[in-house]
Amino acid sequence: MQKRMHSIASVREMVFDICIIGGGATGAGCALDAAARGYKVLLIEKRDYGAATSGKSTKLIHGGVRYLEQAVKKLSPEQFRMVRKALQERSTLLRIAPHITRPLQLVTPCRTWLEGLYYYIGLKLYDWISGRTNLGGSELLGRRKALERIPTLKKDSLFGAVLYYDGQLDDLRYNLALVQTAQEYGAVCLNHTEALHFDRDALGKLHSLEVKDHISGLQYAVRARVFVNATGPFADHIRKLANPDLYPRIRVSRGVHILLPKHIMNSKSALLIPQTKDGRVLFAIPYQKRLLVGTTDDEAYLTAAEFGPTRHEVDYLLGYINQYLDVRATPDMVTAGFGGLRPLVMAGKGNTKDLVRDHEVEVDAGSGLISILGGKWTTYRLMAKDTIDIAEQRLEKKTPCTTHRIMLAGSMMFDHNTAIRLEQLTGWDHEIVKHLVSKYGDRCMLVGEMALSNPDLRERLLPGMPYTYAELKYVVEYEMAFTLEDVLARRWGVQLADWQQTRDLITPVGVFMGSNLGWTTGETKKNMDDYRRQLDLLAGELKSAG
Repeated sequence: MQKRMHSIASVREMVFDICIIGGGATGAGCALDAAARGYKVLLIEKRDYGAATSGKSTKLIHGGVRYLEQAVKKLSPEQFRMVRKALQERSTLLRIAPHITRPLQLVTPCRTWLEGLYYYIGLKLYDWISGRTNLGGSELLGRRKALERIPTLKKDSLFGAVLYYDGQLDDLRYNLALVQTAQEYGAVCLNHTEALHFDRDALGKLHSLEVKDHISGLQYAVRARVFVNATGPFADHIRKLANPDLYPRIRVSRGVHILLPKHIMNSKSALLIPQTKDGRVLFAIPYQKRLLVGTTDDEAYLTAAEFGPTRHEVDYLLGYINQYLDVRATPDMVTAGFGGLRPLVMAGKGNTKDLVRDHEVEVDAGSGLISILGGKWTTYRLMAKDTIDIAEQRLEKKTPCTTHRIMLAGSMMFDHNTAIRLEQLTGWDHEIVKHLVSKYGDRCMLVGEMALSNPDLRERLLPGMPYTYAELKYVVEYEMAFTLEDVLARRWGVQLADWQQTRDLITPVGVFMGSNLGWTTGETKKNMDDYRRQLDLLAGELKSAG
């Protein structure tokens, strides 16, 4: 907390080159790019890093097989260019953060030989577009080999499958790694800091922004030469703050995922359901010892920051899972669920699922606000590059982007021996070691050193879970975790995987945080009760419609 108050004090005295509003993947990517180019950078985020869209993804680094299919069927050069860019970026994201990314096998079941041939040709085209960055060649699998990959596939309607490769990431940890790396390059990053209103100079250009710190309650002004709006689905709100005359540019799509027990599929490979009645594709992916299933894609008119799946959405997803798997999944098996809002650049009427997931950098001539609109996780780095290139025009400088070469926080000393070194240092069992390495990369050694400094910190918060007091102390002291949700939803991802485990952890986490952050007994109880109510609301939509 003292570090935060010191940062706020220094922010109030400085004039930044660039102030970035929004701490998701794009905003954090902009902060890292700008700081690496040598600029004085401030990043502010209303909630927490990755709390909205960036932490609610399908956890894939991919070009988009559906977008490729649309590119071919509709002869769309825009879709084709987006797929090619994303596939080129896929290898970069895997390379610069190896501790929180991995190649992933995906299996597409086929019910006839003609269907198999169709998907095989399409995925071979996907391989060809990937070029030298291809993660592995796609294969046409017979029925027996398909069942070896995913044993619970329905056998009676199975001809075979096509196997191909994409990437998987821990989106929340990746988002935080971008923030941490930006800080190492000198950026000042403040979560729980809301943009309230802009002030302008004599020419009408933005020169300061009034913000509110929701942790301390302080309200103050920050000054910058350039302001960047990287708030995703909420971009129109910031655009209107800068210039009330601007027309909306964002259409919002609602995407929901659910989590099921791992045994439903019991595979290290992922499942791609290639076609739904409404023209989507669905994924079932191993994630946090669960099976992640998603996503829906429906127009959203309310921009709620947090929402869970409705019973209708659960039934929709389970309906397709049960068409392809022998193990029947039911709503009572859902261990958790989450919803995210996708920002799609306005391009006339039509279904949101048909809109191109590409991005656009907009400069408002009146206020000078730069807004980065649209896009997707896999191309966050290109979005940031394009945005900072435009910002440099305002700063009258030109500096090369180097983020394709910058290894992210946690990856500098990370290798296959990291787990062995941590186990030798601490004596922790395999479960704890594997968890820490997968979340923190080489920084897991800092957690281990904390445990050595105080034997009490070695202990698990609860039996049967890999979370220790040393890890909790680390995220509070070094990862800007100020609320229970910061820890349980985003630093650890428990809320996204298992609501009951999250509830079980509220008391030990809340008591420890209260002691370390100086909460009163009343504040500690209120924070825990508020978070329980928030979890009830997330699960409530599913139960209420049942």
